[in-house]
Parts: sequence; structure tokens; C-alpha cells
Amino acid sequence: MRRRFAALTTAHLTDACIRAGVPVRCAPSALQAVIPGSRIAGRVLPARHVGSVDIFLEAFEHAEPGDVLVVDNGGRTDESCVGDLVALEARTAGVGGIVIWGLHRDTADIRAIGLPVFSTGSVPTGPQRLDERPKDVLESAVVGEWTVGSADLVLGDDDGVIFVPSSGAAEVLDLAEAIRDTERGQAERIRSGTSLRAQVRFDTYLAGRRENPALTFREHLRAVGGAIEE
Repeated sequence: MRRRFAALTTAHLTDACIRAGVPVRCAPSALQAVIPGSRIAGRVLPARHVGSVDIFLEAFEHAEPGDVLVVDNGGRTDESCVGDLVALEARTAGVGGIVIWGLHRDTADIRAIGLPVFSTGSVPTGPQRLDERPKDVLESAVVGEWTVGSADLVLGDDDGVIFVPSSGAAEVLDLAEAIRDTERGQAERIRSGTSLRAQVRFDTYLAGRRENPALTFREHLRAVGGAIEE
């Protein structure tokens, strides 16, 4: 999966999810890489932050190589929940990256460590509270409107983060690769002088829409093999 995603983007995956009938579960757009150009791909290792790093250390006890720690801090903007020591320990534990629904700190040190970290931003202060620990604190994490767990994969790049169920990942990857190849071919033909409108027979679409105003461009694209959008 990681090898295949290395030649794909999250945009390819979201289009593939739509084509496969899989819900598109994108993290909110505020969640971005601390180091531009970072990429993550791995099984979700969930942890719900309650004010102490011991939650993360316990999660690492159960981590498989390449898992991605997904931290649920409720999208809070008043505290950070991951710093350089957690990032360093994650790397030592074989974790492939960290996704935080919340803030981080120690930005310069995290960049020096090099582990891919995605968060909604940074703030100097750490947590100043310690909440009661729920029994299921390591079973699931909420990111935006999505609840994810170990049955999910998390993938991220410069466009953001997406969650895909492990059970449907093979089909989504197959479709994403087909979409990528189609779009690459279209791009090459544009560079060679054949407009995108000509490639997708846009004049045919306009004519068809005059006859059938309900005809959508997506329906037309599927009929002619285009992959601009899903």
C-alpha cells in the first residue's frame, strides 16, 4: 500500500473513493503537514488525548511498524498535545507518522526529527488539565466529523489527509492508479497541442445537454473515459 501510494496523491484517492462508492473521509483542510512535502500512509493507531503523554506511550506499546498515530484532541486551539519527545519516541517505536486533530509544539525540533507530522497548527503551551481517562481511549479517534480506528488506513500529502477503510483499500488503489494514468495521458496531450476540450469531446457534451438538460458532465466523462472529476 505504501509503495503504491508513493506514486499517487490524495486527490487520486478521493476520486477513486467516489467511483468505488466509498465515503470520502477527508480531514478538515486546516490539518496540514508540519514539514511541506511530507507523506504518510499506514494503519490508524488511534489515541484520544486527555492531558498526558502516557496515552501515546501506551499506544506505541501496541504499534506495528508503519502505523500512523492519529491523535484526537478535539480540535482544541488552546493547547498543544504533541511535541518533540513524542515525535522522537514515535519514530523510535517504528511509527510512520502522526496526525493530530489539534495543535503541536516544538516545531523546529519536529522538523529536525523528520517524522511526518500533520496538525492544525502550533501553540507554545502544552495541556494544563488532566481529564478522566475513558476505557476506550485507544480504540478510536475523532478527526473532524470522522471516527476512525485500526480498521482504517490514513494517507496524507500536501493536499491533506484522507481515511480509507482497510477492507476497501485494494479497490480504491486500483481505481486511483487508473485515474492517475488517464490524467497523466490527458496532461501530455494538452502539452502536445490537443486541448482538454477536444480530448473529452466537450462539443458532444454541449450538444447532448441541449437534447437532455439533465445530462451531467460527470456522466459524459464516464461515457468517454475522462477522469477530470468524479
